[in-house]
Amino acid sequence: MPPVVSPPTSLDVKADFPIFGRRFGGRELIYLDSGATSQKPAVVIDALAEHLRAHNANVHRGVYALAQEADAAYDGARRRVAAFVGASPRTTVFTKNVTEAINLVAYAWGRGSVPERPNIVPGDAVLITQLEHHANIVPWQMLCRERGAELRYLEVDERGELSLEQLDAELARGDVRLVAFAHVSNVLGTIVPVAEMCARIRAAGAVSLVDGAQAVPHMPVDVGAIGADFYAWTGHKALGPTGIGVLHGRAEAMEAMEPFLTGGDMISSVDFQTATWNELPYKFEAGTPPIAEAVGLGAAVDYLSGLGMERVRAHERALTAYMLERLAEVPGLRVVGPPEAERRGGLASFTIEGIHPHDVAELADRGGVCIRAGHHCAQPLMRCLGVGATARASVGVYNEPSDVDALVEALLAGREVFGL
Repeated sequence: MPPVVSPPTSLDVKADFPIFGRRFGGRELIYLDSGATSQKPAVVIDALAEHLRAHNANVHRGVYALAQEADAAYDGARRRVAAFVGASPRTTVFTKNVTEAINLVAYAWGRGSVPERPNIVPGDAVLITQLEHHANIVPWQMLCRERGAELRYLEVDERGELSLEQLDAELARGDVRLVAFAHVSNVLGTIVPVAEMCARIRAAGAVSLVDGAQAVPHMPVDVGAIGADFYAWTGHKALGPTGIGVLHGRAEAMEAMEPFLTGGDMISSVDFQTATWNELPYKFEAGTPPIAEAVGLGAAVDYLSGLGMERVRAHERALTAYMLERLAEVPGLRVVGPPEAERRGGLASFTIEGIHPHDVAELADRGGVCIRAGHHCAQPLMRCLGVGATARASVGVYNEPSDVDALVEALLAGREVFGL
């Protein structure tokens, strides 16, 4: 008999999320796919609806009272989003998502220059890691191909972790101009030592970019303390709306960069042959920005702040530990990534011998449980792991131990369907 596992306590906030009132085939919704996108609390839905219902106008363009209300809502959301992660509003840029934020840096920094030389020239190197999402791989592939630079990778060890010694060795070669890496792996759950890595990168004279998509929604993040030159995350994974991401940057780097997109609010003045740019952060926000989405994200970070991010992390760490212990009860199941919940975010990717991950996800759905299956936009990492795909269960603030229990019951029942 497997050992009896004591379930952790719950944050008990599921009632704040209207979608959990839905039923599918007579079953309640059990959602374990927050790594793909989070569900939204009523306060976020209401903030979006109220803004569109009563305060909708374009921003930074009108002098009438309604436009001033929209300005206040948008600019206020930026201040709250920046404060949520210890950043300055002046260097907090709203983008479409984290993918656009990374592309902004690859384009505007990667193709720009400092007075002495272009930022990337032939013979330079960009360093990333094997655990990256495609959004933090492909922009650097394109930049290196265009500029004649080399793209190199930090390796992932058998525990799913990175080596600081290998980072030091790469930096010692003297050709690395930028290092880009995830704060938390969306496949392995690995929590990367971002502050230590950023300090070593800066000491070597290189630039750092951190993909915080899987970190900001789940744990306390202080971008100032981390010390990255650029830190990016996305709203829809942090209980906010789709269509909005965030890029925080070091002021001197952003001042030196040319715009990514042009037109609209990023303009200061335009003549027939020349143009000048608006100040930060508007310099990187071309056209009409995601106004309602920013308002919704402001409500989302207010909600998370009300819960307390230390409390959110403690809840999800305990729930992840419980999930790892319960998944161990399923014969033939192998979890990838660090074995300890303390060293991983709130997710577990796994394979089950004899069952394809897509079938695993379908079997979970028969039990009313939503999980993801596939390569998780991390095909190079899948090759390192020697698999084509995994199933992934990822938790959020609204999950409870009973959700994990339902997943395990569905997986055990699925093994019987396959005669295992």
